[in-house]
Amino acid sequence: MSFFRFKKWLLNRLEIGTRQKNICFWYLIFLMLSTRKHTLQDAARLSGLHKSQFSRWLKNHSDLAVYNLSQLSKKQAKQFGNRFESPKSVSFPWSIMILIDSTLHGRSTLHTDNAKKFNHGKGFVIGHQWTNIVLLLNDMVIPLPPIPFYSRRYCRENDLAYRTENAAVVEYIQDMDLEQYVGSHRSHEVVVLADSGYDDRKIQNAIVQKRWAFVIALKKNRGVRSVKTHEKMPLSRGWSQVESFFKNHRRVKWVTVRVSSNTPNKKRMEFRMRKIIAYLRYVEQVQLICSEFKKRPKGRRKYLACNDLKAAPRQILIAYRLRWKIEIFHAYPDVAHISLFCYESARRCSTWEKVYRSLYKISSEFSQTRKHVILISMRLVFQMVSFAHTVTGQ
Repeated sequence: MSFFRFKKWLLNRLEIGTRQKNICFWYLIFLMLSTRKHTLQDAARLSGLHKSQFSRWLKNHSDLAVYNLSQLSKKQAKQFGNRFESPKSVSFPWSIMILIDSTLHGRSTLHTDNAKKFNHGKGFVIGHQWTNIVLLLNDMVIPLPPIPFYSRRYCRENDLAYRTENAAVVEYIQDMDLEQYVGSHRSHEVVVLADSGYDDRKIQNAIVQKRWAFVIALKKNRGVRSVKTHEKMPLSRGWSQVESFFKNHRRVKWVTVRVSSNTPNKKRMEFRMRKIIAYLRYVEQVQLICSEFKKRPKGRRKYLACNDLKAAPRQILIAYRLRWKIEIFHAYPDVAHISLFCYESARRCSTWEKVYRSLYKISSEFSQTRKHVILISMRLVFQMVSFAHTVTGQ
């Protein structure tokens, strides 16, 4: 594929004005390059354009990025939604999976907008947070418009209503219209997968109101009680933490489940699990699953809740393992090794995130071989341009 044919092919998939096409094309090309940090100055150096053009484009055309991201998501979802195939190892009762998870971008300088201190597992990260929502259809990850998180200080300075991450997720679920993405479907075919960070009754009730299923990891102190206790006691009594609940029901036997892995040696992973039908506080009746590695159980126990009472425990466990695909999407090593660079405006940061997701969808249409050849060619061009600027001092 020649350079001009590639440029035409890429721009035909985006609905943008004629004046923005050249800037948009070069910025997408620049995001495909593997570099330690993507800055506007490097984008200008590669394209020969002034960096102020990229700055104005990111700041003033956020609505254009949102529209193109939404259109690409709908197009790709309809393409794969009509021919869903379950994995060979298991048959799921759900054909549409919605994955929710957040990612953090560390700040590159002290002078950045909307930066906050986040607790991220091992230590703290100061930077920006995004809540990613993706569709999983036929093993294809389809990114939807993300949810940016705005700090209290940024909301005060820009007259915005502050909302927590979970409140934003609830609003997102309530406003989501899946028919625009996958066409007509049955509500019981949809499942939402999330980790314990989204163990929130408001999120779970929003999913229940949509008549969707959910598989969500529970926090150890989440309140549950058995069916027998629920029938005898009032709503204010009889609740216990899920960790203590399983300890008090030690008579429930462990069941071994073998799951195939994606490793080259195709070695199977062994889990053991226990299942109890119980009530989740402030929600409804659910299946509670306590699972852990059979050979390495210490400190790795998970408590899962699923409101689909017809689903098998094995299906629930494997469905939750598919949640890891959104973690792979966060890294996204195939096309763009991107680390967020410093912005003078959080608005540019939001536009950058949507452009990045549009690039993810467009690049998924490449075959792996063609994608690899294009990336190598562009990296060589970028290295040549960088070397020329270093020699000339411009």
